[in-house]
Amino acid sequence: MNMTQSDILKALSTVEDPDLKRDLVSLGMIKDIKITESAVSFTVVLTTPACPLKEKIRQDCEDAVRKVVRPNVLIDIFITSSVTTLRDNAPLLPKVKNIIAIASGKGGVGKSTVTTNLAVALAQAGAKVGLIDADIFGPSIPTMFNCEFEQPAVKQVNGKNIIIPIEQYGVKLISIGFLTPPDSAVVWRGPMASSALKQFFADAEWGELDYLLIDLPPGTSDIHLTLVQTVPVTGAVIVTTPQKVALADANKGLAMFKQPQINVPVLGVIENMAYFTPEELPNNKYYIFGKDGGKNLSEKYNVPLLGQIPLVQSIRESGDSGLPAVLKDGITATAFKDLAETLARHIAIRNANFTQTKKVELKV
Repeated sequence: MNMTQSDILKALSTVEDPDLKRDLVSLGMIKDIKITESAVSFTVVLTTPACPLKEKIRQDCEDAVRKVVRPNVLIDIFITSSVTTLRDNAPLLPKVKNIIAIASGKGGVGKSTVTTNLAVALAQAGAKVGLIDADIFGPSIPTMFNCEFEQPAVKQVNGKNIIIPIEQYGVKLISIGFLTPPDSAVVWRGPMASSALKQFFADAEWGELDYLLIDLPPGTSDIHLTLVQTVPVTGAVIVTTPQKVALADANKGLAMFKQPQINVPVLGVIENMAYFTPEELPNNKYYIFGKDGGKNLSEKYNVPLLGQIPLVQSIRESGDSGLPAVLKDGITATAFKDLAETLARHIAIRNANFTQTKKVELKV
């Protein structure tokens, strides 16, 4: 009996996406089925290039098709990806699929370090990534990407100056740190800082991006309100450390996004400096800032704990040298790569199960 595309689709309809809990066919993830006497080939389109389950999905597809073809038929499965989005026809940043706010209640918890390594890890996985340093008064992204003395190019489009983001380690970057002398302080009132952030969205050539990460300043300020009022945010991530004082402020940051008038989905909590691990004793964990604070916060608000990042000396050294830890070997790189995969999965789950986030219409 000759196989048809319908036969292959019927077989593949038994394969479920482990995250979305629906079959690949109904999700539209099966493309380009080709059938010959000796081979069956098709493409599986994953929801992110950073999918940690791609080999499981490939094997499940092969097992399903093997049940309905002759034993000697070759099965070729091509794996590709198309990052999901809910931002269709967005007037601002129309080619940016997902805008992710990275926030913390308290300064000094390593939010910019986490954002840097997340961005680079996503880019390494094959995603198109941008990063806006929205900490106008304390920009650290230029240092962490080893480009603090760079200046972005500017071009004119229809008489308007457009900033060309700097690209480093496969990530497009914009920061006020590129536009002011490294040793000078930015002494601006809130509206001026908010205006700068709006320009980073409206007056920059971002092009096509799967993920645009926003490294927010600590606290809940003008900048946070400007972000949610300017663009629809796919979701927010809260970075904290385990100790009580950091968690108290992280509570406030998380609660801000959950307020009914803001209503930005919280994708999860990242616990940074979760435990200290000496480089020479990678299996040892010392909970010097307390234990499971981030986990308890995530359970309190019923949001995922996306990952726990260890406190390792090399992370600090990487930040200072401008070579992100995820680009090196070791437990830290593994932790950040796992974190990026987990975040990408939760973005895909969010896009499959929730409606589009709207710009906030808030009179403040």
